[in-house]
Amino acid sequence: MNCITDLTLIANNAEVNDIENRAFRTYIKSHNKQQIIDTAVQKLNTEISQQIDCTTCGNCCNSLMINVTDAECKVVSSKLNMDANAFNKKYIETSTEGAMVINTIPCHFLHEKKCSIYEQRFDDCRAFPHLHKPDFYTRVGGTLMYYGICPIIYNVIEQLKVVLGFKLSDCANTNDPL
Repeated sequence: MNCITDLTLIANNAEVNDIENRAFRTYIKSHNKQQIIDTAVQKLNTEISQQIDCTTCGNCCNSLMINVTDAECKVVSSKLNMDANAFNKKYIETSTEGAMVINTIPCHFLHEKKCSIYEQRFDDCRAFPHLHKPDFYTRVGGTLMYYGICPIIYNVIEQLKVVLGFKLSDCANTNDPL
């Protein structure tokens, strides 16, 4: 399987495939064999992730809001030889509900398409694009939001359409909002 990694081509294809992807989202959410879909997504994710070097892209770091924990902040602040409070003041924002996120997009730690704290990167970063997790149908809308920026997501979705035999012409409703 040849993966497409050209970010310009992926972004262009995302625009072209918008209607098809909306229909695909509806198809996934209404499919009655979610375990089959999860297995296919996870298998494709494993195969495709092995072919794509995320450290040469960094596109997700340019657009994702990263959730972090206090423990993760302590690890990263230690790596940077910073006091944890100073680290939080400089890099973290806390919502009124207490959720902690990196306070800028793109991420502070992205330098020349590479994560400067890669070995200590946050769990939310490690887990992206979350295709290894169960219940893909509950996240398909969020996943498709990043279809145009993540080569892994793009290639998994395109291959999943093939595996599932999805055809836009088989769909009645193509106006499903993401």
